[in-house]
Amino acid sequence: MPTVYGASVSPFVRKVRAFLAEKNIPYELDPVVPFAAGPEFKKMSPLSRIPAFRDGDRTLADSSVICAYIERIHPNPALYPSDPYEYARALWFEEYADGGLVTVTGPKIFFQKVVGPRFFNRPTDEEMVRTAIDEELPPMFDYLEGELRDGQFLVGNALSIADLGICTHFVNLRHVGVSVDPKRWPKLAAYVARIHARPSFKALIEEEAPIFAAA
Repeated sequence: MPTVYGASVSPFVRKVRAFLAEKNIPYELDPVVPFAAGPEFKKMSPLSRIPAFRDGDRTLADSSVICAYIERIHPNPALYPSDPYEYARALWFEEYADGGLVTVTGPKIFFQKVVGPRFFNRPTDEEMVRTAIDEELPPMFDYLEGELRDGQFLVGNALSIADLGICTHFVNLRHVGVSVDPKRWPKLAAYVARIHARPSFKALIEEEAPIFAAA
């Protein structure tokens, strides 16, 4: 059985776990924390980032790489579009999340509200959080609102890596009480709610929720 290594509240670990759930692939979770991991984890993930992944004697690191590998060995149901342009668009939205959205939701909101205070005894920089929510997230939400058009998904007519890659970051926002204003971004709010209601995400959100309820 394959193993996913990483803390469950990481958006990148969650992306891989949701991907596996959508594929109906059983797996084990080893909740390793990268800054406390030993040398064995470092072999799997030379950059000491989560998730890492083991499939028999094969190991991989990076959520995008892991999902691409899983797609090749378990092609059904397909989570990457077959049309070349839609395939490229799906990869773009995944990159928009991993290289853009997370730079705001991660260090400027989730780290400030959760990781810093809990694990590093650092006070929350409330001004950084306010600026991120009020000034930096809105243009990103504007873009996604425009890209949704009238579809149920970001790309084509089926769930893809684009949706998993984007919506995993909204779970972290949800955990710290940040939501999408349905009056300002009606399509995006409905879209995020719809994807989060899928069994793949719903189970993970419910699994993680007690961590934040106890804060």
